[in-house]
Amino acid sequence: MKLNLATLAIILVGAVLFILNASGMPWTTTRIIGLSTAAPALLLLIVARLQLGGAFSVEAKATNLVTTGLYARIRNPIYVFGAVFIAGLIIWTGIPWLLLIFVILIPMQILRSRKEARVLEEKFGPAYVAWKQKTWF
Repeated sequence: MKLNLATLAIILVGAVLFILNASGMPWTTTRIIGLSTAAPALLLLIVARLQLGGAFSVEAKATNLVTTGLYARIRNPIYVFGAVFIAGLIIWTGIPWLLLIFVILIPMQILRSRKEARVLEEKFGPAYVAWKQKTWF
């Protein structure tokens, strides 16, 4: 629980700093679309991180198999909503060439998810395979 609270505190501090810095900027269509994309993605990212709880680790480990909440439909909601959040921020900035970040980010996340899948399948076997068949990415 301590790690979840630390993660939540970091995200909240980042959000407050973002709001303070963004408050003086004009509300263009691009900024509204970007924020409309980034804000719900950030909330879902926080929910996914909290639901993962103690199973969260930087390196691929298999402590327990989380299959409830967002994880009932998406195997890697942190990656999915993290990418959507970054896309929203990039749209918000109005600098399209920043989308090149995804040239690095997406393949990296796919490789990480594959490594995690191997570790989870080794540890949980049929339970992981059954869950994997019912979920996306």
